[in-house]
Amino acid sequence: MQKLVQHKLGWLVLIVAFAAVNLLASVFHTKFDLTKEKRYTITNTTKNLIRKLDDKVEIEVFLSGDLPSGFQKLANATKDFLQVMKESNSSKITYRFLAPDDDMEDADKKYGDTLVGLGATPINLTVQIKQGQQSKLVFPYALVKYKDKQTLVNLYGGGKRVITPAEMNSAEAMMEYNFSKTLNGLINTQKPLVAYSVGNGEPTGATSYSLQVALKKDYHLFTFDLHKQPYIPDTIGVFMIVKPSLQFDEEEKLKLDQYLMRGGKVVCFIDNLNAEKDSLSLKPELVAYDRNLNLTDQLFRYGARINTDLVMDLQCDFLPLAIGGTKDNPQFEFLHWNYYPLFESKNNHPINKNLGLVAGRFVNSIDTVKAEDVTKTILLSSSANSRKLGTPALISVNENRNTPEDALFKQKDIPVAVLLEGKFTSLYRNRISKSQTDTLAKEGFTYMPQGNGDGKLLIAADGDMVMNDFSPKEGPLPMGMNIYTVGSQYEYQFANSDFLLNSLEYLTSNQSIMATRNKEVVLRLLDSKKVEEEKLMWQIINIALPLLLVILGGFIYQQVRSKKYAA
Repeated sequence: MQKLVQHKLGWLVLIVAFAAVNLLASVFHTKFDLTKEKRYTITNTTKNLIRKLDDKVEIEVFLSGDLPSGFQKLANATKDFLQVMKESNSSKITYRFLAPDDDMEDADKKYGDTLVGLGATPINLTVQIKQGQQSKLVFPYALVKYKDKQTLVNLYGGGKRVITPAEMNSAEAMMEYNFSKTLNGLINTQKPLVAYSVGNGEPTGATSYSLQVALKKDYHLFTFDLHKQPYIPDTIGVFMIVKPSLQFDEEEKLKLDQYLMRGGKVVCFIDNLNAEKDSLSLKPELVAYDRNLNLTDQLFRYGARINTDLVMDLQCDFLPLAIGGTKDNPQFEFLHWNYYPLFESKNNHPINKNLGLVAGRFVNSIDTVKAEDVTKTILLSSSANSRKLGTPALISVNENRNTPEDALFKQKDIPVAVLLEGKFTSLYRNRISKSQTDTLAKEGFTYMPQGNGDGKLLIAADGDMVMNDFSPKEGPLPMGMNIYTVGSQYEYQFANSDFLLNSLEYLTSNQSIMATRNKEVVLRLLDSKKVEEEKLMWQIINIALPLLLVILGGFIYQQVRSKKYAA
């Protein structure tokens, strides 16, 4: 090296070599993800989607400007993720960060106005500034544009008023899934068919509005009357039965049975009991009783049973109850209503991975029963402080005026939603009539006593779980929102819509994309007790120890120097 520097062309060679190294580094570069959960690595599924792009994808993220710390962290995580995406196909991916109150380039309006028009719901936060407190609208969304299509990606699926570190962490973990799902939808434009069963008293009015809106984006949703149609076509991606109130006859059950045997996907949100919240507004109590839908034997054969009971839970939503005042001017207070349980997932399946609390109303419990070649996965269950109430039962709004006896709520993990997969056994095996086989043959089908192994059945013991409340003032409310808490400090949108969409996504989509939901970002919080106990020790290590090392190094240096130059 010394000879090279002393050579008359040495410096020129070094400059050229340095420039060449930098040029190569700008073209060919790599990095190593040393995080345990591979936070900065995307799956091969996402990489393959990016490589399939035959046109540019423009991504606009609306997390710029003065943001609260939690959303600033989310913005940084989004930037890191998009950079990783860009490195997989730099010529096709471009992104930029904008503020919602920025002026649009080609229009005389703000970006926030456009976002609202596209269906984005801003989060109204109160932030602390020098002058005091200020309300700020945050749009945790990205707008993805591909060819002549554009769609929103919700970067934060948490509640609208309570922002927690756990929810922010979950948002980071779900980021790859949200972008992968969006890219797949833009590349593959064909939408799966979802049939919504009617004819057995299923809701089709305003209370099903939120369901229709939720499915409109990614699915072709249409109604299907089992009474009028001769069979369920195999082209239907998912057959939905939501909150039926009228009994199913054997002809309908056979159509469902054979659709499932042929590999069909069925989703059931069923109220086994007649118990409606509207009845409580007319009188202070109601009796919950069996609807007698005639589905018990069929579900039992497949591996599950919806019980005629009610799940009560100390982890529950609120109901306003009059606690005083006068008849003309009553005084209300929000009290926990044990018949409105909030269910948590075990994160044991792509459907419930990183899923928030799901709200239920007058929910029944589910038992799984023996069924050969059928895998059963519990998707939702009660908390550690719950109980079952047998029926017929008298439900009174006065129950919660007094604090519930916690000793009664000693059951835990009561199943309320289960997924069944595998080779189902037909309900009509060894007992199908000739007229039934003739009916099937007339439609071109041969009776199947055993499923082909592709069938899937999701059962949730609550029809209201995917319905919505209706406000005379605001119209249909979002799924998972309690009309009684709207506008109060307890207003919260639970993850009911996410649970429904995740279920349909699992049943109809590319499983490799669904698998990206399994990504975890570990939230490593400090142990506050340990921090307090070891505070002084770490202060000494971080402040005093470096100073002592510098002094010690100086002392040794002086001793060595004095000995070296002594005499």
